[in-house]
Formats: sequence, C-alpha cells, structure tokens
Amino acid sequence: MHWATPQERRQLGQARRKQVGRQEHSEFNPKARNTSTLALIERSMRGRVSALIQLKYQLMAESPFGYFRGAVPVMAADLAVLPSTGIVCQLCGDAHVRNLGAYAAPDGRLVFDINDFDETIRGPFEWDLKRMAASLVLAGRGSGHKEASARQAVEKCIDRYCAQMRAFARMPHIEVGRSQVRRLGQVEPVLDALMKAERATPQHTYAQLTVPVSSKPGAPTDRSSSVGWKPGAPRRFKESKPTLTRVTGRQAASVLASLTAYREMLEPQRQHLLSFYRPVDVAFKVVGTGSVGLRDYCVYFEGNGPGDPLFLQIKEEPASAYAPYLPDAHPAHHNGQRVAEGQRAMQVQSDPFLGWTQVAGRQFLVRQLNDHKGSIDLQDLAGAGLEAYGEVCGELLARGHARSGDPQVIAGYLGSGGGFAEALAKFGSLYADRTEKDREDICRSRKARPNR
Repeated sequence: MHWATPQERRQLGQARRKQVGRQEHSEFNPKARNTSTLALIERSMRGRVSALIQLKYQLMAESPFGYFRGAVPVMAADLAVLPSTGIVCQLCGDAHVRNLGAYAAPDGRLVFDINDFDETIRGPFEWDLKRMAASLVLAGRGSGHKEASARQAVEKCIDRYCAQMRAFARMPHIEVGRSQVRRLGQVEPVLDALMKAERATPQHTYAQLTVPVSSKPGAPTDRSSSVGWKPGAPRRFKESKPTLTRVTGRQAASVLASLTAYREMLEPQRQHLLSFYRPVDVAFKVVGTGSVGLRDYCVYFEGNGPGDPLFLQIKEEPASAYAPYLPDAHPAHHNGQRVAEGQRAMQVQSDPFLGWTQVAGRQFLVRQLNDHKGSIDLQDLAGAGLEAYGEVCGELLARGHARSGDPQVIAGYLGSGGGFAEALAKFGSLYADRTEKDREDICRSRKARPNR
C-alpha cells in the first residue's frame, strides 16, 4: 500500500481545481433541481408526528431564517446538482450560525463549538461552507445589516477557514486533533452564549422543567402555592402543551426500557456514573425547527436526591437529508450512532453521555439536555458582531473538517488567494435570495392548504 506524502496529498487537492474551479462556487441555478421545494419538504415530513407537522410549517413561515433552519432537505437537493470538489470530510450537515453554541465539557469547563449534528454525514467539504455562507447572509439581513456587510461577514468567515486550514496542514496531526480556539471570549456573541451556558445548570433546568407533585389529589402543583406541597417533595415534568407533555404508561415504559441498550454502549466509567441515577419521569418535548415532528423524549433522573438532577434527551434521528445524494457514503446502520460518531469526529470534546438506542423500532440519539448549553440569537449579531462571529464559524468548521478529513488535500485545493471566499459570499447572497422566495411559497401554500 502506497503511503502518500504530504506533498502528494496537497497536489491531489490542487488537481481537484480542474474538476471545479474555486471561483465556480459562486454559481447557483435554482432551476437545476428537478423536484419542487414543497415536494421536498413534504417528503421530509413522512413518518413524523402528524399533529406537529402544522407547527413546523408555522415555524418555517415566521422568517426567512426560520424557513432556512427547517429546509435542509431543500438545500441538500440544491447542493447535489452543483459541481463538487469530491474532497470528503465529516460534514456538520446543518452548518448555520445558530448551530454553534456553548456547552459543558466532560471536565466541567465551558467550551464553544459546533453543537448540532442531526444531518452529519461524510461529504464534500464545501457543502458545509455554502450552508454557513447562506446563513450568515440571512442572519445579516435579519439583524439589520446591509447586503455588503453581510457578504463581508461571509468573506471573513471563509478567509478564516482557509487560513486555519493552511495552518492545520503544517501542524502535527495529534496537535490538529486537540487544537483550541483561543480568542472566543473576545467575540461578543460568543461571550454572550458562554454567559447563558454558565447559567444553564442542571438545577436551572430542574426549576424550569419540573414541578412538585402534590400530596393531595387535585391540589395545585405550582411551587408558589403552599397547598399540598412540602419542601423536598417528589417532582415531575411541568406540562406546557404542545412543547412539553408528560409521557406515562406503556409509552414511558418503552422509553425507559431503551436505556438498557444505551447503557451497554457507554464507556464503563459512564455506565458506573449513570448507575447512581434513577429515572423519575418522562416527557415528550418539541425542539428546534428542523426536528419538529420527530419523536423527542426527556427523562428526568435523580442521584443524591432532588438536588442532584440529570436530564437525558432521547431524540429521534432519521437518515441525513444528504444521504440520497451521496451514493458512495457508507449507509448508516443506526442513525443515532451516525450522529454520535459524527459529533465525536468533529468536536474536540463531546457530551460524556452521548450515545444511541432504539424505541419501538425507531432510531434515537441520547445526550444530556441543557447541561450548561447556550446559543446565540440573531439580535446578538447586530453591528460588528456579525463579522467577528463569522470568523469564529470559519475557524470551528476548519477544525472539524481537519479532524475528520485531510487538511493537506483541502488546503491544496484552497490555495492562497481570496477568490474562493469571494465566490462563497456571492453564493451566500444568491442562496439567501432563493430562501426568501421559497419561504414565500411556503406561506402561500399554507394559506391555500391550511390543514396541511
């Protein structure tokens, strides 16, 4: 077996420019796709909870960015008809400005990284960059920026990606695997997310999502009422339909039974830690935009009494929206496993309780719910925040791609000029225009078909 030298791998990347030139990435033809936007979205709704489908359409119709969050299947189809570099790495799959955030590392420190991997799959590295570019333009428009400013943020993002990838290509591979982004605390939107994460303790989630169980039948379960409640009394999930609904009986038993297989795939030290926690209650939770309609359960555990809560999220994972367009990708044996392994491939530090299981024949990811998690809001990106945050996005995507792909090949393709960044900025603007039009189509279709 021939071991390719760094120079040969870099030359391989350079050769891919003949397959698709760097400035060709500016191109986007909305008519190239042979399936309508509405058909693609309706197809993605198959198998979801029918009572929640209308809610997903409503969330997508609220704003262009809201539509974008829920329309990964549409963008996957659009990217698939474009010329591709064929330079493969692990994709986040849904790389947009709100899918980066803060969370607690296994050692308790707060980190900021890509944190949503439902669509993760191995594919052409530029697909993540094109989705991020469009999201930056949409976020810029949504936070009051002029078009030139939004495109400048994309250029900053891609320039940073390219510079960091060139740096990774020169580094020892072990150092790439544990590289840290040092200046996160200097970027205001990131600092805001870290501050939110600091407050998002398990105890905070405990107070937000649970209520005491009344000792008297029919008595209120609101802590503000003294009737029927005593300090230290058992608690359960606080219902707030349709976003949070308690699950009981056979359905709850099925969810809890799935934890047996989940425990077995955890590392021994995690199994030991989990053994100290007993499940108390189960709920169905509506999350995000793209995931609305999928089955998402939360389990509330207690360890050393009520002051030691643990919340696990058991989140249904269908196939990645990109899977139909990547025939050479290895088919996922288990989509929960696909998501967990993709996350570990791209993140320097991941949730220690990350795993997967099955419930009633469906595939699920398991992770902690809201353990020191914090994300940005679009209003956080007003002013200079957009460009600074764009650079962070570029650096974190570069690190994830370098960890899971070959930085020599990617760096060889990118070269040293600025044409690639300019092309992505143009693409981002074109795709944002298309997103706004598609969202209008969704709004019109909902008016014409209110029951869909």
